[in-house]
Amino acid sequence: MLVQYQLEPALTVAEFIDVLVRSTLAERRPVHDADTMQKMLTNADVILTARIDGLLVGVSRAITDFSYCTYLSDLAVDMKHQGQGIGRELIRRTHEAAGLGTTLILLSAPKAQTYYPHIGMTKHESCWIIPRG
Repeated sequence: MLVQYQLEPALTVAEFIDVLVRSTLAERRPVHDADTMQKMLTNADVILTARIDGLLVGVSRAITDFSYCTYLSDLAVDMKHQGQGIGRELIRRTHEAAGLGTTLILLSAPKAQTYYPHIGMTKHESCWIIPRG
């Protein structure tokens, strides 16, 4: 099974939502609001995909200044394809596309909190948010 990775800035909202659902990330994204989902894609700086035989099995979506910081706002891998290194490779390639001189930052989904230390990421104890209103 060959996984093909590519920058895909024109990813369709339908495919994006579909892989979010298959990954469980849709539980924390406004997938029933197509306008917001489209804006999430349109305004992202880096959209990287993983496909197997054309099927979207993973996606990362990041916002970056390409010099200092990169916020990896979505990392989703189809549950059927988790545990095969696809997420790790999406993170690596996203960071590379944004610039390895940037600090890569993400907020973990509750179910994924044990995954990130496993792949070598460091937990940061000081994150502050203003929730969506």
